[in-house]
Amino acid sequence: MLQGAPVRIAVQRGLQVRNGKIVRRGGTEVHAATFIRRRRIVLDAELLDDDRELRRILVHELFHFVWVRLGNGVRRSFEELLARQINARGELGWSSEYRKAELDSRDLRDRSRRWREFSCEAFCDTAAFIFARRKQHDEFTLAAVHCRKRIAWFRKNFGSGCIRI
Repeated sequence: MLQGAPVRIAVQRGLQVRNGKIVRRGGTEVHAATFIRRRRIVLDAELLDDDRELRRILVHELFHFVWVRLGNGVRRSFEELLARQINARGELGWSSEYRKAELDSRDLRDRSRRWREFSCEAFCDTAAFIFARRKQHDEFTLAAVHCRKRIAWFRKNFGSGCIRI
């Protein structure tokens, strides 16, 4: 599908994924799954019962499309911010928190796949924290000082108000 084509959003009950694919059973339960190349997001139907959580998850998923459109320099500058915060406890969402917990010093040094996946998830979780209008959530465990630095990074890089997906 072409870049700039519409992002299609579907809803499915009991959403589970395994090896990057949606499965009916035997997978990991998730709130949503995003397929960049197909420009498709699938949301778990339970989110439709909770507007605030739906907004948080949907913003997170939409920012996966933003991440892939950023230039390498912008992505690296966010990674540099994360590297300075690597020893900080907490994160702004489960998807980045569990990935952060699995990192070791080699991942950061070598920009391993685990590091790059953590960086993407931290970017999307940060975007959801900023744009979903939900300032409190059990998954927002990163200290305020680090949150302010991430907000400042977003202002600097998206200050024009135009964010391409």
